[in-house]
Amino acid sequence: MTSAVRMTGIVKRFPGVVANDGVDVDIRAGEVHALLGENGAGKSTLSNILTGLYRPDEGTVEINGQAMQFSSPRDALDAGIGMVHQHFRLVSTFTVAENVVLGEPDSPFMMDQSRVAQQVEELSNRYGLAVDPSARIWQLSVGEQQRVEIIKVLYRGAKVLILDEPTAVLTPIEADALFKTLRAMVAEGRTVIFISHKLDEVMKVSDRVTVLRGGKTVGTVETANTNTRELASLMVGRSVEFNRVTRSNPADVSHTVLTLSGVSARDDRGRDALHGVSLTVGRGEIVGVAGVAGNGQRELAEAISGMRALSSGHIDVSGERVQSGRARSAIAKGVAHIPEDRLHTGLASSHSVEDNLALKNYRSSSLSKFRVLRRKAIRAQATDLVQNYDVKTPDTVTPVRLLSGGNVQKVLLAREFSSLPKVLIAASPTRGLDVGAIETVRARLVEAAERGVGILLISEDLDEIMSLADRIVVMYEGRLVDEVAAEAADRERLGLTMGGSTVSGGAR
Repeated sequence: MTSAVRMTGIVKRFPGVVANDGVDVDIRAGEVHALLGENGAGKSTLSNILTGLYRPDEGTVEINGQAMQFSSPRDALDAGIGMVHQHFRLVSTFTVAENVVLGEPDSPFMMDQSRVAQQVEELSNRYGLAVDPSARIWQLSVGEQQRVEIIKVLYRGAKVLILDEPTAVLTPIEADALFKTLRAMVAEGRTVIFISHKLDEVMKVSDRVTVLRGGKTVGTVETANTNTRELASLMVGRSVEFNRVTRSNPADVSHTVLTLSGVSARDDRGRDALHGVSLTVGRGEIVGVAGVAGNGQRELAEAISGMRALSSGHIDVSGERVQSGRARSAIAKGVAHIPEDRLHTGLASSHSVEDNLALKNYRSSSLSKFRVLRRKAIRAQATDLVQNYDVKTPDTVTPVRLLSGGNVQKVLLAREFSSLPKVLIAASPTRGLDVGAIETVRARLVEAAERGVGILLISEDLDEIMSLADRIVVMYEGRLVDEVAAEAADRERLGLTMGGSTVSGGAR
């Protein structure tokens, strides 16, 4: 089989870091080729070289047997290479349709809105990527924005598609449908590079797998000749197990730390997003909220954390009322929040690690005096947290946007957990992370629950919810439509209810 993409001896250096160190990858035409590796292993750098964002310091790139030197992403697009990046390349104030055609050289001066919207809808329906062509990007959830990126690449007719975590916001049923689509694409002669931390998905959809570790190629294996345990070991250099968590300190459901009573709220477009949601979380209990992105999960997290005003209902933390739409009130009552968009909502990406770690307590007397920040104290706090949470950073003054995804999440976890919360809202806390970082984040969540923190775990990853949660609720179109104890949870039932199907027995 001929090679669609061959990268040989790729070296890419940054100040103080060798991101790719002699990487070799051979991707055949008409295959789904999975690319695996921990955060910081060099996957993103390699992909950025292939898409023309970076130039390699050494090595060669061949497309269909022809040596190529990309000077820009346009060169890569002209060569038929398109990528859905982990951190999206979208203009937040533009509509979905405008983002899809943005940068197209043949686009007319005046865009035919109806024609483009029709094309977007056709792609959406064909690939099961539901999104409103007229919605503006800032009004969409992270999962919906990811769908826009996928549609944008498909619209451009790329022959080589690089998909970074493409199923992170899909139900198992929808993921299976996407896998069928990918198989149909490769049957037509397209090539798919599939980057995912979900090893079961890699086993299900890929033909071959290349594993990177520490910027080097560990090896390429035939998917049919390997298994998830072997792949995880290749990625992190040790054995990794993701079994259902067994806790030594069970949840105290008789002591309620979070109560939602008839909570309703509107989304950014003024539409009803939550409809009379009632829910409780006990002390030390992990309640998983399963659902496809765009069904009210973001609004639920923001309502509890005080970032979004309620249209009706109320929220109590340990019996104390949280003021509607007042984040400071939620923080004062003991609510911590890990949002799904960690780099833009959770953190100030251009600010330093130490500034981000001080965002919630910089008003305290230990970090400021007479409204003047005590820089030595802020740095000392950051140094301790960086050490305790094993954040890999050159120093505490490094901007968080320069850190890998796993370390960005560790900064966010360090800040939120160090505030000693009563309630933690964790929205897709391991989205886009590698198996090593996932293991760390999940361990921290369990540790918090063991200390008595009530956790609301919002995720589209059923494996994650089923391994961590004590109780699972399903959200669909802003309502809780099902509830089940985690140990009795059935993947098929959860998948069906996440997709809107009625299950016998209904929600409790």
